Amino acid sequence: MIRTLRRALLALLVAFMLGTGLDLMLLDHHEGAWQLIPLALVAAGLVVSAWTLGGRANAITAMRILMVLFVAAGFLGIALHYLGNREFQLEMDPALAGWPLFVKIVTSKAPPALAPASMVMMGLLGLIYTYQHPAGRRISDRSPYDSGAL
Repeated sequence: MIRTLRRALLALLVAFMLGTGLDLMLLDHHEGAWQLIPLALVAAGLVVSAWTLGGRANAITAMRILMVLFVAAGFLGIALHYLGNREFQLEMDPALAGWPLFVKIVTSKAPPALAPASMVMMGLLGLIYTYQHPAGRRISDRSPYDSGAL
């Protein structure tokens, strides 16, 4: 049962990464170095996801590290989108301040301020996938019934 849930989590994560990567490519989200970060992480995430199928401890460790980077990149992206929107809104109306400015910033369509939160969600999903993964445990901690895979 746990193995089936783990496989479902990985399948969901891979589908999420493929959809996000395609969405970013269609939106031309590769014009600068900052915009390449999520694309590079998604590409690495797909590779590491395939690697984890072998049930190796190194792959699980790599997935954990990468998923922490996903979470960090998500928060960084939210900050960058927010600051970009703030600058644009203040150019359009320098008198904006406080709550009205905040609402304009977070409801802006381009770039959507909270879109990078999907990176946070993918990172958390990947961390849940690796939680107590049999391949990530020390040999002495393993049950004789653990297969080590997925």
